[in-house]
Amino acid sequence: MNSFKALVADKTDEGTEMSIKNLNVDDLSEGDVLIDVHYSSVNYKDGMVAAEGQIAEDFPIIPGIDLAGVVIESTDDKFKKGDSVIATSYKIGTGISGGFSEVARIPAEYVVLLPDGLTLKESMELGTAGFTAGISISKLERAGVTPDNGEVLVAGASGGAGSLSISMLAALGYDVVASTGSMDEEDYLTSLGAKKIIHRDDVVNDDKKPVHKPQYQAAIDPVGGKTTEYIIKTLKPEGALATFGLVGGIQVHTTVLPFIGRGIHWLGVDSVFYPMEQRIKVWDRLAKDLKPEILDKDVVNEVTLEELPQVLHDIIDGKVRGRTIVNLKNE
Repeated sequence: MNSFKALVADKTDEGTEMSIKNLNVDDLSEGDVLIDVHYSSVNYKDGMVAAEGQIAEDFPIIPGIDLAGVVIESTDDKFKKGDSVIATSYKIGTGISGGFSEVARIPAEYVVLLPDGLTLKESMELGTAGFTAGISISKLERAGVTPDNGEVLVAGASGGAGSLSISMLAALGYDVVASTGSMDEEDYLTSLGAKKIIHRDDVVNDDKKPVHKPQYQAAIDPVGGKTTEYIIKTLKPEGALATFGLVGGIQVHTTVLPFIGRGIHWLGVDSVFYPMEQRIKVWDRLAKDLKPEILDKDVVNEVTLEELPQVLHDIIDGKVRGRTIVNLKNE
């Protein structure tokens, strides 16, 4: 196969260096499915690898935890040449070569056939952020959360997972309260379907009371830390919280009182090693009832491989709103 372009991150004495290189298939990690990558997407984890030199198992590495494209060849019978496929999370872009490459080679157990109802581009407009939002909503529903039982809080609302969560929940009929660090995002968040916008400082625990007045029937929490503490204290009886973020810190100080006094459900969301059987079901829902109306709109920014290094720095600095996808074909 001819050479192809990929973004490679490596560690230097000064920190981390990103460069666009010409590679060939032998430069990629081992895998069963060779994929002609059409789109990837940018996630906070990608910034941690490429801009900060963190969490990757080894360097140099091709970052990019998400990718979507067409199968070139496969040694696994589940996939054949010409299949449109998605691969997200697992060790992609952190332990093996990732999606910021025109060609990728991925283990078959990481790959999902593109469901009917999604294009390759749409699948990356969703990416891990949308997939995580989909898991969160599915778990909240299984815990008894319904549109007619009160407001749902979405923390970190301006980020990729937060933005998509708002759009999905609003489309399902929920009254969404969005918290953000920038109140000039009010029009943007309202356009996604949020009914109320509040400042993130209003959802940060700042006292030692074990519980607060019940406010929300449920919450989606990509933040962690004191935001998680606040949410636990303010959920209604039998309310539920889906947690998957840590930008606000990994420490959460609480008591058992909200759990035994109000029966709340604290649901951890791990999109990285989510079981394949359930993974396929979530992607099917993302192509149907959970498919956001905002795809291809202002919430999505499209960049080239050459523009990607700056975006990876920006996402770490909190300068990226919504979703950013990488067009590997300049389609």
